[in-house]
Amino acid sequence: MKTYLTVTDSDIILFDGICVLCSAWVFFVIRRDPKARFKFASVQSAAGQTLLQRLGLPTEQYDTMVYIQAGHVYTRSSAFLRIVQQFGWGWRLFAAFAFLCPRPVRDYCYDRIARNRYRLFGKRQQCLLPSAAIQARFL
Repeated sequence: MKTYLTVTDSDIILFDGICVLCSAWVFFVIRRDPKARFKFASVQSAAGQTLLQRLGLPTEQYDTMVYIQAGHVYTRSSAFLRIVQQFGWGWRLFAAFAFLCPRPVRDYCYDRIARNRYRLFGKRQQCLLPSAAIQARFL
């Protein structure tokens, strides 16, 4: 039986594998992460479902990406900003200014996109299948 990373392992991004926007986000992160710091799991996968259960998060409805960093769990706009602040100085500057905005305002904007992501960007019939070159980055 395959074992999955625990919530104390760092840098895991859980994403909606059938969402076109979410899949594009994963490749956006991969392109900016040459040291392969981030690992990924779709929420529909066995690894994703296991982590969601361990975190006490819903396993049927996915309105947010989840970022697990050193045992800390971030969702919504906080997850997005915590991830992008690790890309480079321009992204760190963007995140620093965005974190000045109150979280309820940031999350309101995040939620508008998340709730309409299928309508705006589309939905796949099945989860994204990573290429052999990046397969090791997926749980």
